[in-house]
Amino acid sequence: MTEGPRHLVMVSDALATCGVEAFSRLTAERLGPRSATYVLGLDRTGLKRALHEADSLILNFPIVAWKKKLLEPVVAALTARMMGKAVVVVLHEWTDLDWKRRLALSPVCLLATAILFSAPEVAAQFAASPMAPAATRGRGVIPIPPNVIPAARAARSTIAEALRAQRRMGRLILGQFGSIYPKKHSARVLDVAVRLIEAGRDVAVVFVGSFIKGQDTIEADLHRRAEELGLRDRVMVTGYIDDTETLSGIFAEIDAFAYAFPDGLTERRASVLTAALSGKPVIVNAPRSREGLDRHPLFAALIADRLIRLAPTDADPVALAHLVLDSLAVRRRPRLQPEAAIADLWGSIVSVIDAAVADGRTAQRSSVILPDVVLERRQGADTD
Repeated sequence: MTEGPRHLVMVSDALATCGVEAFSRLTAERLGPRSATYVLGLDRTGLKRALHEADSLILNFPIVAWKKKLLEPVVAALTARMMGKAVVVVLHEWTDLDWKRRLALSPVCLLATAILFSAPEVAAQFAASPMAPAATRGRGVIPIPPNVIPAARAARSTIAEALRAQRRMGRLILGQFGSIYPKKHSARVLDVAVRLIEAGRDVAVVFVGSFIKGQDTIEADLHRRAEELGLRDRVMVTGYIDDTETLSGIFAEIDAFAYAFPDGLTERRASVLTAALSGKPVIVNAPRSREGLDRHPLFAALIADRLIRLAPTDADPVALAHLVLDSLAVRRRPRLQPEAAIADLWGSIVSVIDAAVADGRTAQRSSVILPDVVLERRQGADTD
């Protein structure tokens, strides 16, 4: 893939990446020789040199490592616009962000020539915000792929061995994969574990991921909740793991994954895709509208295979526990070819980004506003 616009993708220098940063780096990788990465900072001279060879600047939000970088994204976007480059902003969240975070991102969104969203719900949240009328109307939704694909080979680790020992004792291992932060409501899985124990099952819970550090007390809150429920000796948090074979070894010892998101599962939850691709059942509450999930080919396939089992949006821990037990009665493997499905997703993402850059540059030359449906029509989607 050598033809088409050239892109500069902004990243951080963090070693432990969040899901959005992983997506940024994978975007650059999938764009191939037409892209380069650049670490966000205040070196405007270096940025201008990097932008000289690019047609667009791509910024993903929210990247955890950028939490204290309030001025840098604005400087980067302004520099790109002054050089006549397209600025593509990819918003993975909006109303879930703290209002101060949204305020800091607003100037970048106003400088964008295109804004892409991780799910129709996020697009609708942005469209309802006060700043939406002033922002570009070149908007679209992109399908978010898993950032991690479980490896074919499972490596042994102390964590996997500890979980295996518990399974030999007869314990059911309930898991959750992904970063742990307040608005994900990860601690709800502990309530599911309690209901399973009340149903006569011996249960342990493993969180495969790390806490996102902020101004909250998420780590202390989770452990305090485990203590209150009598689960202190049954809960394990692995911390960040970047080796896919180690992850696969841990996943092999998990019987089922469970999530209870505030608004249900949306297509931006790449961690749920990764969990389901392990071949283990994933129990999760559905969104109020299935439209986004049904349009996402990988989510749709995994739901059809019943590797992702959807509970009602407001399902209580009893209902989720019942689905966990039901899912364990029949083991399933994905019928789709994950690599091919993920390659198709990335092909769609690259096409939308390229279209966004082409449309954004046309808008700059002609001083017209792009209609909302330009990018969506190219993907057969509608964000409204």
